[in-house]
Amino acid sequence: MNEIERNLQHKIKNSLKPNKVVMIFGARRVGKTVLMNQIVKQFEDKSLILNGEDYDTLALLENRSIGNYRNLLNGIALLAIDEAQHISDIGAKLKLMVDEIQGIRIIVSGSSSFDLFNKSGEPLVGRATPFHLTAFSQAEISQTENLMQTRQNLENRLIYGSYPEVVLMNNNEERKEYLKNIVDAYLLKDILMVDGIKNASKMKELLQLISLQVGSEVSYEELGGKLGMSKNTVEKYLDLLSKTFVIYRLGAFSRNLRKEITKAGKWYFYDTGIRNALIGAYNSLALRQDVGALWENYLIGELLKKNQNENAGKEFYFWRTYDGQEIDLVEISGDDISALELKWGNKTPGVPQAFSTAYPQATYQVVNRKNYLEFI
Repeated sequence: MNEIERNLQHKIKNSLKPNKVVMIFGARRVGKTVLMNQIVKQFEDKSLILNGEDYDTLALLENRSIGNYRNLLNGIALLAIDEAQHISDIGAKLKLMVDEIQGIRIIVSGSSSFDLFNKSGEPLVGRATPFHLTAFSQAEISQTENLMQTRQNLENRLIYGSYPEVVLMNNNEERKEYLKNIVDAYLLKDILMVDGIKNASKMKELLQLISLQVGSEVSYEELGGKLGMSKNTVEKYLDLLSKTFVIYRLGAFSRNLRKEITKAGKWYFYDTGIRNALIGAYNSLALRQDVGALWENYLIGELLKKNQNENAGKEFYFWRTYDGQEIDLVEISGDDISALELKWGNKTPGVPQAFSTAYPQATYQVVNRKNYLEFI
């Protein structure tokens, strides 16, 4: 397979402006380092690449002084720092550089948004542009495969996900081993670095429970009861998991119709391969009971990637009433409301009466295997 160009690459390059910082966030192994190196390679002026996990880098940046950074960056037009969240006071150090070194451009990457944002956010207000890099989107993969190949590979995408190295592998046993290593070695690493989070087994158990409830509304009290922890701890763990780009929450859409659910939430995985690896679910789709939920997770994830890569600014929700009428996904873009029902099979249900009555201006479409590529 030929090299796949990330959809964010041109946007990031265009954001590399003098005395500004570009921040690339994302889960581990989604390709942040590869993307950064590609951007640096294409940069025409002199550049310097550092790694926040390297002791020499930490020593070079430790002395937070104008003189030190001017000596380090003398003649450098672009500074790139990978794994920047490991550098203490990174935000203040980057601020000093962009404020005092004329013309310097800086690009940094970090696996953990809460860690890097907490360290860099306040000092860099007005000086930084953040980007979220995900696993490959189908739009990116389509650069190297035709329509027939895309349809043939759909089952693999749902089962093994779209991490770059997974997509480039040709053997499913290799994919399983890789995903197992991601879960065991990388998935919780960022979270366990945070003060007060020491129980990796509970975190993994929580993720496994979420894996089994994809597409369903989640009760924090119920999860806490099964895990032997408080509702507040469950919420804290889920928040951290979302900030490390493992899972994300879909809230309920409502414009205050009395029948509508308003406070419920559903949780989905950024990558279906990670979801399946957590519970060891690699069976073919024909043998699975969860194919509907898996399809829903995959499609919503692809729509989320598209929204982020295109900077479309859409908001995503699900919709349900107390008497059981529901819609899988509601997209909000300004005043426009689009309802999508996500079906693996051939059913084409009509729009729920309560929804069409409450939102007559909204569009409604059923997304299935025949037409899904039109949406993602």
